Amino acid sequence: MSMNLAASPPLATTPHPRRWAAAVVMTTAALMDLLDGTIVNVAIPSIGRDLHASPGDLQWLVSAYLLGFAAALIVSGHLGDRFGRRPLFLAGTAGFGLAGLACGIAQSPGQLIAARAVQGVLAAVLVPQVIGSFRTLFQGKERGAAFGMYGAVAGFASAVGLLLGGVLTDVDLFGWGWRSVFLVNVPVAVGTFVGGLLLVPATRERSAGRPDVPASLVLAGGLVAIVLPLVQGRQDGWPVWGWVCLAAGVVAVVGLGVYEARRHRPGIVPLLPARAFGLPAFSVGVVVQLLFSVGMQGFFLVFAVWLQGGEGYTPLQAGVVTVAFSAGGFLTAPAADALAAKYGRLVLGAGALLMAGGYGWVWAAVDGAPARHAGAWPLVPGLVLAGAGLGFLVVPLVNVVLSAVPAELAGGASGIFSTAQQFGGALGAAVVGTVFFGRAGEGFTGALTHAMPWVVGAFVVCGLLCAALPRRAVTEHLG
Repeated sequence: MSMNLAASPPLATTPHPRRWAAAVVMTTAALMDLLDGTIVNVAIPSIGRDLHASPGDLQWLVSAYLLGFAAALIVSGHLGDRFGRRPLFLAGTAGFGLAGLACGIAQSPGQLIAARAVQGVLAAVLVPQVIGSFRTLFQGKERGAAFGMYGAVAGFASAVGLLLGGVLTDVDLFGWGWRSVFLVNVPVAVGTFVGGLLLVPATRERSAGRPDVPASLVLAGGLVAIVLPLVQGRQDGWPVWGWVCLAAGVVAVVGLGVYEARRHRPGIVPLLPARAFGLPAFSVGVVVQLLFSVGMQGFFLVFAVWLQGGEGYTPLQAGVVTVAFSAGGFLTAPAADALAAKYGRLVLGAGALLMAGGYGWVWAAVDGAPARHAGAWPLVPGLVLAGAGLGFLVVPLVNVVLSAVPAELAGGASGIFSTAQQFGGALGAAVVGTVFFGRAGEGFTGALTHAMPWVVGAFVVCGLLCAALPRRAVTEHLG
């Protein structure tokens, strides 16, 4: 499948001289968000004890951030396309650091959850400007290399965040304890903000239309309405209002897509463009990304709680165990793009099934262990296997999906893709966390064994869906 470049801006005769330096700065800024998705998980038991948080509060610490991100992401991509990406990148970077400071000084679960939601919104302002800028600054093979760099960072950030969260919580720098996992964003934000001022060029899409703000509010409300009852339902006894809210959220999101597909409004960029979803590589890839995030975020939330609450691991020890997952990814990631270019969907499907098999190993090892103190080390082979699958699935997925999208839809498409990731993470924390905490009264090991089928199932479905991707990886043909 070739790219439709007819509506693209004319290509510059000379590439921007600081494009790679700018890419490093932007990727570093995006890394704050990528790490923040999981760095908090290892600190959650400490946060719960210190702030006397309920299980629902702990789920919201993860879901509020991801929902704030998902709710604002697509419209932020359109705003960057139309009005310029550099100002939004700088504003998002500065705001993310300030929100991290607010998280670090929070004195109650409510304050922390609110600050996390704001931080998620500001991450949504930042991240789509990175991917959109890559589409403008790089062409041909360089674009694939830039997306590959971003995909590799995104893939490993989840596991690295767990390790870093354990280190920061256990070291207890300046007596901050768990607060340091949020406060570490402040100096990183300052550094990348200065780097952005000096190195990141101004880019935009000349043909970009007006963002549809009312539609973005409908989408945001729909996403929140879906996750809210999934988090609150268990502790509230699954009331009728929850099911009504869930149904209304689904209707809002689906209805918005149908409305935009049937009614073309000149000058306004659709939030869920039918053209993009008409491309199999994009539409299927978005669902794969969503389910991947359901499994990943759900697993690492409950796994961190199980290690510390059930097995007595310190935050640092819990983080160290996850190094096995990272190690598996480092084994496969360097070859993933080349293999995907040659074998296409087979590589991505194999990655998803490896992840299912790895988490299946973890499930079997925990289920077959003694009722108390099962220990984490028998799970290491499964974590390595799951990490190896991540390298094959996630590293080429970004390039495969976004390369299938015409340049004029790049900002919105990258926003949809990232929204799927964040919303999937919120769903994973809600669904897998609800199953886990619903059984926690019977023991953390039993709770984990009940949660694992949801994790494994998510990756099995990912593998099946990869069969609908193109036989060969999507590549861009210029000329």
